[in-house]
Amino acid sequence: MKDLHVSWDEYNRLVEKLALAVWESGWTFDAIVCLARGGLRIGDVFSRLFDKPLGVLFTSSYRDDAGMTQGRLLIGDQMSSALPLPGPRWLLVDDLADTGATLVQALPVLRARHPQATEIRSAVLWCKGASVARPDYFIEHLPTNPWIHQPFEQYDHMRPGDLKARWG
Repeated sequence: MKDLHVSWDEYNRLVEKLALAVWESGWTFDAIVCLARGGLRIGDVFSRLFDKPLGVLFTSSYRDDAGMTQGRLLIGDQMSSALPLPGPRWLLVDDLADTGATLVQALPVLRARHPQATEIRSAVLWCKGASVARPDYFIEHLPTNPWIHQPFEQYDHMRPGDLKARWG
């Protein structure tokens, strides 16, 4: 299994293709919930493209070894949004379904905390073969489960002093 290295251009292309897949499905939704941190960029782009309000639910399972070791999933106590999210149909976005544990655990939490959301669909860029969850929308199926190096991960290994050395 080779690692998958993703450039900014490729990442942005995948986000746009995912937006098109959701749009072309004909399903309409009232709000977007992104899982932070991996779904933040996707949620921001989708909120702009679809002109829908955005909520952020913080989750974390990759905390050790600069984000390369998966631990127990932590789900934030509350969702952040400027106003309560409207409507019964929500789109949940994240970067990938790796083991699927995040989607499997986050969806029931959202439903329990927000019973007004009677239909929640999920969208990710990548769905790995090992995932126990099958997102409603995804762009690339990765049956060999490669480790994905996303372009923003360069900042996992940097500190402000590194930027100072680079930019002066």
